[in-house]
Amino acid sequence: MKENDVVLRTVTKIVVFILLTFGFYLFLAGHNNPGGGFIGGLVFSSAFILMFLAFDVKQVLVALPLDFRILMITGSLVSFATAVVPMFFGKPFLYQTDAYVQLPLLGEVHLTTVTLFEAGIVLSVVGVVVTVMLSISGGRS
Repeated sequence: MKENDVVLRTVTKIVVFILLTFGFYLFLAGHNNPGGGFIGGLVFSSAFILMFLAFDVKQVLVALPLDFRILMITGSLVSFATAVVPMFFGKPFLYQTDAYVQLPLLGEVHLTTVTLFEAGIVLSVVGVVVTVMLSISGGRS
């Protein structure tokens, strides 16, 4: 890639914002509509991969001090915990509870423990996909 690819870098800044916003929407819509943690995680991962393609991998990793391997482990633990913790309270495996929460910009949002499970899935998917892509490209994961 050229050192001075201004168009790609400028468009990437806009598209990454759109991808992250759409990924967040897919994540939140997942327990009532199509979407969820896996699809939201793939959209988030595509935003990171686009940044790695448009900018130098080392430059992006310095700007985003995330260890994607730790991210995938944390996501797996969050998903595992939301599946197993209800068993300690006499409930079945993967038992869910829900609540309606009033948020300032979003209004009334239906939150469930499935949302926590899906958050773990998002973290796991982002961690795995970005780690694999960085390993293939020869960058540090």
